[in-house]
Amino acid sequence: MAEIKCVISDPKTGKSYQKVLPDNQFAGQHLGATVSGSMLDLPGYELKITGASDNAGFPHIARFDTAARKKPLIKEGEAGAHITRHGMMIRKTVRGKVLSDQTAQVNLAVVKHGTKSIPELLGIQEKKEETPAEKKE
Repeated sequence: MAEIKCVISDPKTGKSYQKVLPDNQFAGQHLGATVSGSMLDLPGYELKITGASDNAGFPHIARFDTAARKKPLIKEGEAGAHITRHGMMIRKTVRGKVLSDQTAQVNLAVVKHGTKSIPELLGIQEKKEETPAEKKE
């Protein structure tokens, strides 16, 4: 089992936070599933799995109900495809919506907030923004 990077997005503040887990607790979960924040030491929070990528950088997409790699035809806006002409499709390697031991990164969005803030629970120091008057002094 390899470590997994979790990127937690907070839509209330517009900020994202990273946490590295020593083992993959998300194996068997699906894209779009709601998980408890206690998996990430965030009691009281509920998180939705919004995306993921594997150890080679291939994205997971929700179209396929598998954990295996596939090479489907991709339209514009799906799985990071950059289409140059109208109606064009490209063949791109992706993974299905099931997370596995090969998953290296999971993107999560906060659905329900807890009593304490995320930086407080993760032990992250928030940077104080300086005003232009403070920079001159």
